[in-house]
Amino acid sequence: METLNNLFLIIAKFIRSFFADPQSIWANLTMNVINFIIVVLIVVLAALILILLERKVAGWTSQRPGPNRLGPRGWFQTIADALKLMGKEDVTPAGADKVIFKIAPMIIFCLPMMTLAVIPYGNGLAPVNIDLGIFYFIAISSISTLCFLMAGWGSNNKYSLLGGMRAVAQMISYEIPLLFSLLGVVMITQSFNLGTIVEAQGTIPFIAIQPLAFAIFLIAGLAELNRAPFDLVEADQEVVAGPFTEYTGLRWGLFFLGEYGNMTALSALAATVFLGGWQGPGFLPGYVWFFMKVGVMIFIMMWVRWTFPRIRIDHLMHLAWKVLLPLSLANILLTGLGIYIYRFVMGG
Repeated sequence: METLNNLFLIIAKFIRSFFADPQSIWANLTMNVINFIIVVLIVVLAALILILLERKVAGWTSQRPGPNRLGPRGWFQTIADALKLMGKEDVTPAGADKVIFKIAPMIIFCLPMMTLAVIPYGNGLAPVNIDLGIFYFIAISSISTLCFLMAGWGSNNKYSLLGGMRAVAQMISYEIPLLFSLLGVVMITQSFNLGTIVEAQGTIPFIAIQPLAFAIFLIAGLAELNRAPFDLVEADQEVVAGPFTEYTGLRWGLFFLGEYGNMTALSALAATVFLGGWQGPGFLPGYVWFFMKVGVMIFIMMWVRWTFPRIRIDHLMHLAWKVLLPLSLANILLTGLGIYIYRFVMGG
């Protein structure tokens, strides 16, 4: 089991052994390139698998069969969809701002790769280990707000612009309680480093100590991902497909991949901060525990999507500013009081 736990570290050490100095700049550069390729593969493969899984979960929740014709039990349906997207014409509206219109989907597809780079997938298996891991994750993921605005503005379409402005209002509003929900864990561990936060959960995961913060994080995270019941950005009865209305083919597909990539990244952050990350019983390697916890978070998000109806825009904003924000501030206050009382008792 020790070998399985350290499998990827052993492989990394073997690759570095090909260099005269295993810690040279060229060895580090090679490992960085390999880490980048692995993160890209995680995002792409996760998107392909999750698209099929989404349909299976949708069929399960609504008592429908789901994809079951193409390939064994419908497993090749995602491949057919990808081929269909690649065969579609790439149309750019005549009045669109072509530069903004074309780079928006590229940026949003790259963001999950940047955020997943700081996640510790196992003991010592963080591609990039930085002390401000949570701060970096939130900062990079916030850029997606700008991408939706760029897509809506660059399309030169009133429905796209309305969808883009909705995205800005929704995502900025829910970023605040999302960030505040993480502060309780930061206060307990006194660290922004994700590896340190995982190690602090060796005895008990933080979901048991911060259940309110976890609930706020999950709700705000769903709103940040623009997933039902918070998919006001692309409410088809009102704004057609919002910022995506004018996109076709692979450019639309990049938005689709970006959504699933961001869902994977947010689930990975939740598993790291609240569920103990790679910590688990010793009969399975740490990275297996980590991906199992990520899978549970993804399933919960899909289950919520196919269970609850879309809410109104005024209810959406009310939930953010008048419910989640006060609750997140109350959680910070209670956490601070708990830390103070604990230190007073232990010091006494």
